[in-house]
Amino acid sequence: MPTAALLSVTPLGFPWETIDPFLFCVHHDDAYPPGNGRHGPDAALLRGRQIGSDFSRRDGWSMYHGQQVPGFPAHPHRGFETVTIVRQGRIDHSDSLGAGARFGGGDVQWLTAGQGIVHAEMFPLLRTDRPNPLELFQIWLNLPAASKMVAPHFTMFWSQDIPRHRFTDDAGRETEVVCIAGALPVPGDTLKPLAPPPDSWASRAASDVAMWTLRLAPGARWVLPPATGDGTRRKLYFFAGRQLEVDGQPVPVQSAMELRAGATVTLVNGEEPAELLMLQGRPIGEPVAQYGPFVMNTEQELRQAFEDYRRTEFGGWPWPDAAPVHGDGQDRFARHADGREERHPAQDTPAG
Repeated sequence: MPTAALLSVTPLGFPWETIDPFLFCVHHDDAYPPGNGRHGPDAALLRGRQIGSDFSRRDGWSMYHGQQVPGFPAHPHRGFETVTIVRQGRIDHSDSLGAGARFGGGDVQWLTAGQGIVHAEMFPLLRTDRPNPLELFQIWLNLPAASKMVAPHFTMFWSQDIPRHRFTDDAGRETEVVCIAGALPVPGDTLKPLAPPPDSWASRAASDVAMWTLRLAPGARWVLPPATGDGTRRKLYFFAGRQLEVDGQPVPVQSAMELRAGATVTLVNGEEPAELLMLQGRPIGEPVAQYGPFVMNTEQELRQAFEDYRRTEFGGWPWPDAAPVHGDGQDRFARHADGREERHPAQDTPAG
């Protein structure tokens, strides 16, 4: 039942229900098998699936819109941002700007679609001798009307650069918090996140946007600090563990909670490690007109988005096929549209 700080508790669905300024949140957790040497599963494992639209989770995984390789081949976006947090496995990104990347193991991609971009997100099964687990969040963050037609912007946050802090309670039990967005108060200091894209709602200090992941050890106690923004709303998603006490109220796993953002909330974990995602922000408070991959403010703007895409394809598709895969290596990299490259060695430490 609700408390002074815990406003509501609802079961997690697919996708997860969000509140303004967020539009969408999904948690993919796929137990992919060993690869077939061509970045996909053996053909025998594809029988009986609806190839091209497989969300079955049969055997613990889905092909999504992929044909031979799982994932989401080329598709357009306009009017919002995608934030993709890859905790295990690899994603291959390709887009209409000519940018490409392979990232995972705690890396985050933040993509401002703005006036329009086409991108592919493929999940190559790189290992042939053992399973290829993939776990990720994809979060859609809205753009205000004044920013919906900005130029697209592609940003990578590499895992080793993302701020994180381990809090220890009086009994020595740890809570790890990873800050993708939003400053985190820590003893004697404040942990500052990496800078979001320049046109993001999150780039405005008054928006009070925060995206944190939390991992609580069994029995850990941690106090979630209050948000500081005026009108901020906050949701907490409890997706792994068994039971958590939130503001004195027992909450089962697979629950979404809306919290009073300005309240200090005490979390006390149960007998198993617990993992949560927190999303917060001041609402944009504008009309939302959405159809599939386009999010605008009016129906006329939606019609214009479809017309523009049919006419320009948002710059065209510079890749040889709709579902590019960037080779066999585990190393993480990004090739930006301006030719700049970033490279990092393979690592598979999941984000907290």
